[in-house]
Amino acid sequence: MSDGIKRVTGLLIIEAVNSNPNGNPDQESDPRVRDNGQGEISPVSFKRKLRDLMELTQGPVFQAVTQKLPDVPTGYQFGILESRGRDRQAISKKMGDIKDYVEEKYLQSEFVKEYWDARLFGNTFLEEGGAKGYIKTGIVQFGMGLSISPIIIQRHTNTNKAGVQEGKNQGMAPLAYRVVQHGVYVMPFFINPSLANKSGCKPCDVELLKRLIPYAYDHTRSAIRPDVRLRHAWWMAHKDALGSCPDYLLIDALTPKRKGNDPMTPSTSWADYEIPTVLPSELSQKVDCMDLMAQ
Repeated sequence: MSDGIKRVTGLLIIEAVNSNPNGNPDQESDPRVRDNGQGEISPVSFKRKLRDLMELTQGPVFQAVTQKLPDVPTGYQFGILESRGRDRQAISKKMGDIKDYVEEKYLQSEFVKEYWDARLFGNTFLEEGGAKGYIKTGIVQFGMGLSISPIIIQRHTNTNKAGVQEGKNQGMAPLAYRVVQHGVYVMPFFINPSLANKSGCKPCDVELLKRLIPYAYDHTRSAIRPDVRLRHAWWMAHKDALGSCPDYLLIDALTPKRKGNDPMTPSTSWADYEIPTVLPSELSQKVDCMDLMAQ
């Protein structure tokens, strides 16, 4: 295993109740949906929530998850590269001289030491400048979250008693409140230790991700996303550096199944699904499996 980092297959089981788990800006912030009616949650959307929690350095989540992290290298911090209002020139200086790119120099740079999300998820910060040596693929990749059954989108008009225009007693935003009535989404994620030595990622970075995932939705609620529940967060660490069994077998084994004869009927509650709670014995022997929501 690269630098103590294990290969991991992960699976998030996410329930949305009268909430918009991920709006689509190309469709006036409607919940993301495929042509067949299945809802989507993009990988970027989920990683944004993790980044937002890490930016709240005075918040309870940051304070809790960063306590007593094991084996933090000297100088390593847990800053966020993909933050709003970042200073591109200042960040470029931390990365070093892009005209004289050296792998060892990059790994020792202030850039690698400062930005947790760049070490974990990768970095394309200087792609537009042509510095291909600095484009890094991270060791953690989240897949697209898909609802098991089609979703129903409810649209209502938002009203504002104070008025949104001068001289008006009441303002209205027609069909601005757009939510999924009910949906259960499955989002896989993968940790590939083969790339750790390229991105500068350390075991403490992975441990931080592991601690952070359970708080992704509970501590980032919003008016349009008041009730998104992370029901299960399966973390399956392989016992072999190359992988002790195929990822898809683990994912299939822990994916909820729609009850009834028609899986393409939209659900109305959690009770509409059969929810696996353990791996079959033939798979459980090959990985160390835990539900982060039960810790």
